[in-house]
Amino acid sequence: MSLGIIMLVHTAFDRAEQMVRHWAAAGCPVVVHVDSNVPVATYDTFSQSLADLPDVRFSKRHRCEWGTWGLVAASQEAATLLLEEFPDVQHAFLASGACLPLRPIADLQCYLDAHPDTDFIESATTADVPWTVGGLDRERFTLKFPFAWKKHRRLFDGLVKLQQMLGYRRNIPDGIVPHMGSQWWCLTRQTLDAILSDPNRATYDAYFRKVWIPDESYYQTLTRLHARKVESRSLTLAKFDYQGKPHIFFNDHAELLQRSKSFVARKIWRDADQLYQMFPLSDDPLSADEEPNSGAVDRVFSQAVERRILGRAGLYMQSRYPSIDRQSCIAAAPYAVLQGLDNVFPDFPVWLTRQTGAQVHGHLFAKDRAHFADGSVVYRGGLSDNARLRDYHGKMFLTNLIWNGRDQHQCFQFGPADTQEIRWTLARDTNASIWVVSGAWSIPLFASGRSASDVRTEAARLQRIEDKFLKVLRSPEARARIRIMTLAQFIEAPMDVLQTIIDEIAGHRGNALKEVPKMPDLTGLPDFLQDLKNQGMHPFLTGDITGGNTRQTKPTPRRKPYVISGK
Repeated sequence: MSLGIIMLVHTAFDRAEQMVRHWAAAGCPVVVHVDSNVPVATYDTFSQSLADLPDVRFSKRHRCEWGTWGLVAASQEAATLLLEEFPDVQHAFLASGACLPLRPIADLQCYLDAHPDTDFIESATTADVPWTVGGLDRERFTLKFPFAWKKHRRLFDGLVKLQQMLGYRRNIPDGIVPHMGSQWWCLTRQTLDAILSDPNRATYDAYFRKVWIPDESYYQTLTRLHARKVESRSLTLAKFDYQGKPHIFFNDHAELLQRSKSFVARKIWRDADQLYQMFPLSDDPLSADEEPNSGAVDRVFSQAVERRILGRAGLYMQSRYPSIDRQSCIAAAPYAVLQGLDNVFPDFPVWLTRQTGAQVHGHLFAKDRAHFADGSVVYRGGLSDNARLRDYHGKMFLTNLIWNGRDQHQCFQFGPADTQEIRWTLARDTNASIWVVSGAWSIPLFASGRSASDVRTEAARLQRIEDKFLKVLRSPEARARIRIMTLAQFIEAPMDVLQTIIDEIAGHRGNALKEVPKMPDLTGLPDFLQDLKNQGMHPFLTGDITGGNTRQTKPTPRRKPYVISGK
């Protein structure tokens, strides 16, 4: 007899009885504590149902409310009785009625026999791990918490605020450093007896009686005073969500629990009949010496927590809708936003499609309509080209388009003449690659044949809008891949920029460009921009364009990609 069980029970007594019988059948003495909130009639029925088991005891009952001292008092009472009644017990294992042994209990007994001096208890200081949920970290050890958080929430919060306002701090007893960890431990007889018989126990108990959630810190702290060897981990597989609430295991977790190689798991759903029939597993000599391996479970639950909090990028659901901006990836897949390139190259979308095979749209946010790549009025997923429907929620329009077209790299044109409400969405999306040739709006104005005086007002309007967009892109909040160049910089070396764009969209470095999109004749553009200056409108976003850099560019041998200013 090397292993004794302390079991805390408050509900699901049929399952608790089943678990007691599992432990007893393996030769483990069991001391059961039943919450004093449980009616006497229910308690009597439960205790009588286990009367046929000689090594089962019931300890004095305490009222157990979450986060209060009663849970520690209950385990102290049961542990004292276990050590007194069963002198052969060398390890005490704390469990609940919702715990289920996964492997043969003999495996756990052999494992503990191989580690006779080891205490298995999760124990870490608050400075080392950010486990706490709810805003109280170190403060749970320096303030008083006489009220139950669940039953007296207003009193609890009010007293905490009052103590913080007054600057009140409790003194931590000499000789201890507060530690925290899982409530579910397995301690050696020597360590547990030393904790219960410590000459300073009255001082420690008085202190921890007013600590918040003491069942996760009392033994975790005092074990550090008396243990010869501490393994800071629990032998019970217990997972918690991002709010600090325990995960419940259901029937469809059977394979996952089996893969964990854990000795015990909690919290098992009381109606998970398949789990209660399947576990504990039968004896297998080949797996008897296997170490518990909860890594697979940890990965699955980490992914589940991430999916629960963030969801899938670009896909909305009602429960997460108010918090969608917590995501760094707003859209579901990488996409490219190209501003000004279609002004420099009128057939740019067609040319880019030929070069990359991507889905290259026109101006999706044009004032008149959404210009889809195939010219249709309805795109995948039932997206309409209607401007009013699109602008009702531009972010949803964009993310739905990317979601429904995520099998292809999506690209679209953007410019100062388009609806601008989407600009912050674009800048904050880590899936967006934004290429801007600033001042390119001047080329259509120049090509219109109108005089500088006639287009002065329109040029000033477009420049103001583009300047606001560039400030957004240069904001510290911008997370997209952003490349900004002036028109002068671009037409100085367009081939290098085009090659870089193609390589990024294609996802690899392709061959050197052999086909060049056609650039309009820009002869006279410098004079046109100078006329705008003479009219009092300074086109500073175009850069310094001279007659020498407006010549048509021919393909050149591939060289090191052009370094573009921006993020």
